[in-house]
Amino acid sequence: MALNIKKLLVSQPKPASEKSPYYDISEKYGVEIEFRPFIKVEPVSSKEFRQQRISILDYTAIVFTARTAIDHFFHLCEELRVAIPETMKYFCTTEAIAVYLQKYTVYRKRKIFYAQNGKMDELVTIIGKHAKEKYLIPVSDVHKEDLFRLLDAKKIDYTKAVMYRTVSNDFSKEEKFDYDMLLFFSPSGIASLLKNFPDFKQEDIRIGCFGPTTAKAVREAGLRLDVEAPTPEAPSMTAALELFLKKELAKNKKNGK
Repeated sequence: MALNIKKLLVSQPKPASEKSPYYDISEKYGVEIEFRPFIKVEPVSSKEFRQQRISILDYTAIVFTARTAIDHFFHLCEELRVAIPETMKYFCTTEAIAVYLQKYTVYRKRKIFYAQNGKMDELVTIIGKHAKEKYLIPVSDVHKEDLFRLLDAKKIDYTKAVMYRTVSNDFSKEEKFDYDMLLFFSPSGIASLLKNFPDFKQEDIRIGCFGPTTAKAVREAGLRLDVEAPTPEAPSMTAALELFLKKELAKNKKNGK
């Protein structure tokens, strides 16, 4: 019994490891899976950054919520010829982000702090214990406000600095767009789909997404959402995809396709 879905697009970079569950799904269900990000991150120029009238050395602590933020912060400092003092403190949402700092600075426990459970509220509790610091937070032009609401509640002195932006990763006219299913991971991905294909008609194309904000963007775009993660039975996008393909296969079998 065959699946109606032969070719699937995952709007993310190709996994670095061959052990990705996507490869197992591809083999198990005979589905061709392609990886093609709909969005990309690019730095703001030093000229654009200067327009924000922010002097990095006015701050005594930096908050990092992503590895991307670390890369863009240090590259911008290099471009601006700003030497970060040894006394600078760093606060990170997760241990993985804190460890990534080793790429740019000597890892010392007394100056690097992170939330043990990877949660924003724990990070803000730690920041609250260092309330006298002046915090700089590198962000993308499109970012969530959760952290800032928590910081405001604690009356923490912070400044947001836009250091990178999320832009549409445009498709060339020669690129084929012949997929039976599309998987999205952010509202920006949906915006990019509609920018690249303003006449996009969903019809039989299945759409899956990860996260409630992406699901909202799918529905607001007037598209049908066929697969959603995370759910109790499917905590990841790959688990939701496999569950969906399994059901499709069973349905086709029942209908004698």
